Amino acid sequence: MAQYFHIHPDNPQARLIKQAAAILHGGGVAAIPTDSSYALVCHLDDKAAAERLRRIRQVDEKHHLTLLCSDLSELGAYAVVDNRQFRLLRAGTPGPYTFILEATKEVPRRVSHPSRRTIGVRVPEHAVTHALLAELGQPLLATTLIMPAHQDPLNDPEEIRAILEKHVDLVLDSGPCLHQPTTVIDLTGNTPVVVRLGRGALAPLGLSAEI
Repeated sequence: MAQYFHIHPDNPQARLIKQAAAILHGGGVAAIPTDSSYALVCHLDDKAAAERLRRIRQVDEKHHLTLLCSDLSELGAYAVVDNRQFRLLRAGTPGPYTFILEATKEVPRRVSHPSRRTIGVRVPEHAVTHALLAELGQPLLATTLIMPAHQDPLNDPEEIRAILEKHVDLVLDSGPCLHQPTTVIDLTGNTPVVVRLGRGALAPLGLSAEI
């Protein structure tokens, strides 16, 4: 049965953040708020938790999981970034963008794309997410909380609790998030490719939907 924490969206209680981090360190899977929608997260280095996360979403190893990072300096340890890519990352972080980049050797092979050796990375702009990342001291492995056969992410923490209380270990309730996933941009080629158009606008990045 999942634990359920009511947590302030702007000033998250330190006690609850520490408890949430302990659950994740212990192999838990959690539903947490972000600046775009709720996400399923687990510890980056926990193979069993990552497999549970994929089973809940019913996605295979070819589905890009995302590293939630606290800032760009942390992101650089897990993704290969050149100057062109860095300019786009700086324009889009923190914010509702996921960037697909070449993974470094620091990323476990089992969580990167099996044939491309790539990983999704992002720096969210949400106080609860940042507090949790700061407490953990490393990125979280994440995926948008879209259930099988659904097109939109779950937005209501009470609904998330009702659906997933037997499948996750924790739900962090900071109220409804915006009901829209991130914009996903693949930066591994010569030009950026918009894989999914979501909450993040393209204009601040100097991009257009025709790319």
